[in-house]
Amino acid sequence: MSKLVIIPTYNEIENIREVISHVHRLGLHVLIVDDNSPDGTAQEVKRLQAENPSAIHLIEREGKLGLGTAYIAGFHFALKQGYDFIFEMDADFSHNPDDLLRLLEACEQGADMAIGSRYVTGVNVVNWPMGRVLMSYFASMYVRLITGMPFRDATAGFKCYKRRVLETIELDRIHFIGYAFQIEMKFLSWKHGFNIKEVPIVFTDRTKGQSKMTRGIFREAIFGVLEMKIRSFFRKYPPAKG
Repeated sequence: MSKLVIIPTYNEIENIREVISHVHRLGLHVLIVDDNSPDGTAQEVKRLQAENPSAIHLIEREGKLGLGTAYIAGFHFALKQGYDFIFEMDADFSHNPDDLLRLLEACEQGADMAIGSRYVTGVNVVNWPMGRVLMSYFASMYVRLITGMPFRDATAGFKCYKRRVLETIELDRIHFIGYAFQIEMKFLSWKHGFNIKEVPIVFTDRTKGQSKMTRGIFREAIFGVLEMKIRSFFRKYPPAKG
């Protein structure tokens, strides 16, 4: 079965060659969705593409259009190309590429979505300042309280989907474009009745490049959850088929 790892990028020249090479060694295909990085990230991807065009793909966009829209573009590509398992992963090695195989195993054993969870067995975060750890941990608690979702790491961005999840969710109706996108995807998958499993991982903060997290992104996640929950009262979620 074919497997694709989607990695959005903006100014990841310091990480991109190594992360693509690592994922490729695992036997997985890679799709980079680059938002016109001025540091030459896309050009480096093209050099790698020339070495292995069937396994390394690139979508170039005009500018910074948001994390959510990058993933949605990647999802449409994956479905069109017939991939069976589709992953989300960061480019900065905060997600260990080796854990992709553990997420895949969870889906092969029956999960429709596998979440790489920082909090399912405690707090497994390395090199984050305590303030950010607390903010992330309590944000997940807040999301669980508002939405009713049972997941310990509701804001996680390291995931594997079976294609039927992405075929069921109306991707072009996804509302959020920032980190709240991650919450919305879990919420919709859960409301449609898909089997979702959390897989414990260790999250390590980036050592190269700069973080894309801002207070505005965090605010979108906090206030967006309330908006999402209210919208859900007026929407139907047909049960998953198959």
